[in-house]
Amino acid sequence: METTDADGCRGRGRRRCPDKGAAILAATLTLLAEQGFARMTLEGVARAAGVSKATLHLRFRSKSALAAAALRTLRHDAAPPDTGDVSADVVARLADFAATLTQARGTTLIGACLAEQAHTPELLELFREHAVRPRREAMRRLLERARARGALVGGADPDLLASALLGTFWADRLAGRSTDRDWARRTAAAVLDPMLPP
Repeated sequence: METTDADGCRGRGRRRCPDKGAAILAATLTLLAEQGFARMTLEGVARAAGVSKATLHLRFRSKSALAAAALRTLRHDAAPPDTGDVSADVVARLADFAATLTQARGTTLIGACLAEQAHTPELLELFREHAVRPRREAMRRLLERARARGALVGGADPDLLASALLGTFWADRLAGRSTDRDWARRTAAAVLDPMLPP
């Protein structure tokens, strides 16, 4: 027997609409950035996502679980390919990092997570786990491979370089500076040029 749920999804029996799930998580990220975790409500998320509150309760056991699921969407495992051109590869990684966090309002989100750290410390850890660490590790591995094939000077520290490259995103955003594609090129040049063999 075909049914229609509270959010207009048709099908036999109870099923979930993927587009509703995406709308819920996107609305959660927006409200986390705008209001912070404490002020964000399930009613507000449901209204912003265009779903019923009952749908949220069916999918997420608590507000914390909902926020965690939303922060997990910031993870991006499909890194730009390693072409062997260390400068071009670093620019591509930086541009991807900046675009993802700009779209997700990453600077505002991390501020919200920091503000909630005393009461909901898992939010900041989730942000680190899904938005920061995977890209940092991908950058570190890229630089490690570049050093192994002689594309970086022998003394270059891939771990330190990864922090220097990605850390400029946060520094420039907090300073109100642009983090567009040219930012990625300029940052890569400033950090990498001294590390490239003559």
